[in-house]
Amino acid sequence: MTQNYVSHLECSITGKKYEANQIHGLSDAGRPLLVRYNLEKLKKEVSRNDISNSKVNGLWRYAPLLPVADPKNRITLGEIVTPLIKLENSTKYNKNNKGEVLIKDEGRLPTGSFKARGLCLAVSMAKQFKLNHLAIPTNGNAGAAMAAYATKAGIRSTVFCPDDTPDINVREIQSLGGETFLVNGLINDCGKIVGEGKEKVGWFDISTLKEPYRIEGKKTMGLELAEQFNWELPDVIFYPTGGGTGLIGMWKAFAELKELGWIKGKLPRMIAVQADGCAPIVKAWSLGDEHAPVWENAYTKAAGIRVPVAVGDFLIIRAVRESKGFAISVSDEDIMEARDRVASTDGCFLCPEGAATIVAYEKSLLDGLISLDDKVVLFNCATGLKYPLPEVTNKINKNNYIDYNQFI
Repeated sequence: MTQNYVSHLECSITGKKYEANQIHGLSDAGRPLLVRYNLEKLKKEVSRNDISNSKVNGLWRYAPLLPVADPKNRITLGEIVTPLIKLENSTKYNKNNKGEVLIKDEGRLPTGSFKARGLCLAVSMAKQFKLNHLAIPTNGNAGAAMAAYATKAGIRSTVFCPDDTPDINVREIQSLGGETFLVNGLINDCGKIVGEGKEKVGWFDISTLKEPYRIEGKKTMGLELAEQFNWELPDVIFYPTGGGTGLIGMWKAFAELKELGWIKGKLPRMIAVQADGCAPIVKAWSLGDEHAPVWENAYTKAAGIRVPVAVGDFLIIRAVRESKGFAISVSDEDIMEARDRVASTDGCFLCPEGAATIVAYEKSLLDGLISLDDKVVLFNCATGLKYPLPEVTNKINKNNYIDYNQFI
């Protein structure tokens, strides 16, 4: 088997160490496990120039900092390094902005969302461990990514969605080979079914943070940002936060890069963005707590961040606090207005969760939480094409007189 640099796994709350190269879910304390690397050895054998000179375009260019040892188990569906798109017209304060506002458009990834990153790694590790059946609760995008990568790997997948999940997502999951079920509840209700089925069915639970490797896939967002900014980092990152794997993963990536000496200077402020109708992390952060109780009657049109409870809540909040960031929530009305505004003025088609970061950015400027001089990255986590869109009502009858003045 090809060498990698994983040294062990570690409980995120107790620090207890677990052996690498074994199948793990949560720690004995019921908390997420984090993959740890022998960074001293990696530093001696790999340089950041080796990464920059890699001929691999997608996330596997960072293989030395990832846990999949054997290249044969590295599943790919054509991942790319996702682009940074400068917003020139659509943010409300562009004229006075001395910094930059950049969208990192994760909608360009396989299955149209950033969930491809985490599930690519998790399913690749499942293949390495010879697992034959995976199950996941999802608000849509994670289920599609899991189904696609599992199908590619020849692994059976079962997916549970809240019954109000956007229809296009549900159909996508089923079309990609996932056995798909609608549940009359929220994602945590779906997660309960997956958890109870571990013993009764024998599937492996690949829920957010209930296995160690989705974080490793999501951390590649941070690795990409560092490389795209020439091994420096932006001042502020706004991240749409449900389960929070990406925010946790990026903060982990930055710590690893700093220990390797590949980046220097201050790290970005991490901003967790939620919707007013489901904001458990915002509430816990504002109260000074580390854990967020279940958010009752959760609702938002930004389905991907409708996560009433997160097993890694304390990891999200720690990253926000350690980075001197903050947590902020925004309204559905403002989210949908921002989505339409950015699409019509900058040509960038955001998903509702991505649009939430636009609103959060503008709100943070007004509240004096960030500066116009800041270099800011906003994460668009999926293509807007996967969500319900406004109906087109303008019609032309080719058989009638056409008044061309209406087009002037």
